[in-house]
Amino acid sequence: MQLPKTSFAMVQTAKRELTPMDIDIPDIDDNSAILKLEACGICGSDYEQFEDVLRTPMPVIPGHEPLGVIAKIGDRAAARWGVQEGDRVAVETMISCRHCEPCLGGTYHLCDHRKIYSYVPLSEWPGLWGGYAQYMFLHKHSVLHKVEQNLPAPLAVMFNPLGAGFRWAVEMPNTQPGDTVVILGPGQRGLASIVACREVGAGDIIVTGLAADADKFKVAKAFGVTHCIDVDNEDPVKRVKALTNGRGADVVVDVSAYATKPVMDAMRMVRAGGKVVLAGVKGFKPVNDFISDYVVTKEIQVMGAMGVTSRGYRAAIRLIESGKVDLMRMHTHDFDLQDAELAIRTLAREIPDDASIHSCLIPPH
Repeated sequence: MQLPKTSFAMVQTAKRELTPMDIDIPDIDDNSAILKLEACGICGSDYEQFEDVLRTPMPVIPGHEPLGVIAKIGDRAAARWGVQEGDRVAVETMISCRHCEPCLGGTYHLCDHRKIYSYVPLSEWPGLWGGYAQYMFLHKHSVLHKVEQNLPAPLAVMFNPLGAGFRWAVEMPNTQPGDTVVILGPGQRGLASIVACREVGAGDIIVTGLAADADKFKVAKAFGVTHCIDVDNEDPVKRVKALTNGRGADVVVDVSAYATKPVMDAMRMVRAGGKVVLAGVKGFKPVNDFISDYVVTKEIQVMGAMGVTSRGYRAAIRLIESGKVDLMRMHTHDFDLQDAELAIRTLAREIPDDASIHSCLIPPH
């Protein structure tokens, strides 16, 4: 594939500032590759990066949910990844060192020296480290997954949020058929968690959200959720207890952003011996009125979720390719790459009379 000399990219240059730039496309060695992007998903953490909450170095190309076609690849990379030019791939977010204790112990996503696509600055060669671009550099330690060519890009790019659903709501808490699961937050990862739990045969699946989440509740019901709880008008803990005859839920997954109250709600609504997965980033705010005795006296297992593993991504891609679930129900927007700021602000409900659930950026061809 003949490559241009530069790649158009949207570069974060300051808090809430994305600047269009042309970035040189590098010559690659035998161990790396260049990806031609078809789409990049928009994540809630993209807004946190946009707001500079994550304190990532700048200038930087955001975007850690890239889907695209291999445009150029070294021979060793092709053999290692089992792909060739023209193959469509999903790219995992984390780049691990492969040598530290977490990597050797099987937790490569917690690598002591990890890099994360979209958080590596332009100053680190070759600069094309994010999905808000036409082309992207693939480091030799990247993890790639082949994806069927005939899937629409906005559907195929859901591999990332759906992978999170499988890892956070199924893999980590070991959700079993018949389990009662509560999902705190009906955003794209909350909805993905519903899909994943339904796929493994969970029993009652309960989702909580705000009054403003009425459209998301409709999607949740289409995905098989049993009950929706509007926390603006109902006490979620009392409601979960009532729905479970006072027992509580087997699994509670918090994917809500910024709000800290759901953390204590989770402790109260999970059953004795149950499991709580905390996956929603709170901006390092303290949890008010945290009572550790709930963890002790109920012997709750509390787990923090950081990223997605290959197992989760593979499960997500299999389900997407199967066509069993109409996942496009939660896809609301396609944005042109140059409209990246609008995409982020729409997700954050900053645009009057418009809001997105799952959306993606489509680069110019």
